[in-house]
Amino acid sequence: MQKIVINTSFGKFCLSHEAFLRLRTLGQQDALEEIDQAAYWPISASASEPKFNRCGVSIARDDEKLVRVVEELKQRANGHCASLKIVSIPDGVAWQISTSDGTEHVSEVHRTWR
Repeated sequence: MQKIVINTSFGKFCLSHEAFLRLRTLGQQDALEEIDQAAYWPISASASEPKFNRCGVSIARDDEKLVRVVEELKQRANGHCASLKIVSIPDGVAWQISTSDGTEHVSEVHRTWR
């Protein structure tokens, strides 16, 4: 089974500062390369301050280290207005993250012509 992290709230996908720093500790490459200091969630900022929390938005949702951190931290992995969930789908399925009424879900990729 493949595991994919989605956001089930009406906010945008983002990680808590704790989760982001854990990814860096684990050596997750995208987290290590993110150098914008404004993306970090300063200790003095509250969880309800959206401008300080946009951590981890470039990390692939099926990244094994991301899944591990969300499993470890559970709700503490949620960034501002995020409610992260791990969805399991069968191996080999081509998938995409879609949004419906502001919340994300995983759907199988189908062909489209225009």
